[in-house]
Amino acid sequence: MSYEREKDVAVQAAIAASKLCQRVRQDIPAAMEKKDKSPVTVADYGSQALVCKALAEAFPEDAIVGEEDATALRQPEMADALTKVAAYVKEIESEATEGEVVKWIDRGNGKVASRFWTLDPIDGTKGFLRQDQYAVALALIDEGEVKLGVLACPALSIDTENSGVLFVAVRGEGAQMMPLSGGAAKAIAVCDAGDRANLRFVESVESSHGNPEQQNAVAQAVGIVTPSLRMDSQAKYGAVASGQAALYLRLPSPKSPDYRENIWDHAAGAIVVEEAGGRVSDMNGKSLDFSRNVKLKENRGVVVSNGTIHDTVLEALKNIV
Repeated sequence: MSYEREKDVAVQAAIAASKLCQRVRQDIPAAMEKKDKSPVTVADYGSQALVCKALAEAFPEDAIVGEEDATALRQPEMADALTKVAAYVKEIESEATEGEVVKWIDRGNGKVASRFWTLDPIDGTKGFLRQDQYAVALALIDEGEVKLGVLACPALSIDTENSGVLFVAVRGEGAQMMPLSGGAAKAIAVCDAGDRANLRFVESVESSHGNPEQQNAVAQAVGIVTPSLRMDSQAKYGAVASGQAALYLRLPSPKSPDYRENIWDHAAGAIVVEEAGGRVSDMNGKSLDFSRNVKLKENRGVVVSNGTIHDTVLEALKNIV
């Protein structure tokens, strides 16, 4: 099955969301707080509103499983925040009203189904707040498999002239990257086994997002000696897919050994890496299962590699964990 229309709609939605995020970042508002204490800004809500509106209009039957919902924004004490969100959205969608914006955000409250989209409107909110890396991550899961992934990284540079990168992958068609500002797409591929300069980790800035001790042990086991590349968000998947790094590990923190990852934190990045020739699995070598729940309940940890070192990494993890 061709996913050309889905790709076109997803790309345009991610670009629109990225424009809003960059507009907000010119004057970052104070972070609001969700129940889990992670920061969320008006950009998260605005980004989700734009993407959900686009998907709902193009594919009204498709469920959307997004990270945010508008419950907090509907509270009287959040009236000023809702006004800000609607104002930013209105700069891109002129017909936006506060009422429409909360409806668009809540369009992302769908359930996992035989065909659905999963969205992280800003993956790496802490990176966004500190003027570092973040991503708008959107993926389509159809019949249990990720078929399309779009990863917009507005703060990632291709070269000195182009800031902002869009990664796109369709199952069976390879992966591409292009400037967010427009321009030609080019095919990307993971680094090969002989590329010693890029045989390195890409790691989270936040040490709490993994297990640094185990990661260092794995590095030694597979012969990684080059200093790590550090960045927030699924931009790390983009780094592996485009050959800038060979390995990304998301190992459970010792403080939360039973933690399971959210599907929107990995779906878009996973297909981009796989279509670029890499490999993605959990710590036991099992494929990530995006088909059952908003959590990757059947998977513990995430291993992302250029493919050639994957089995060695899994073997090292058996001896370390």
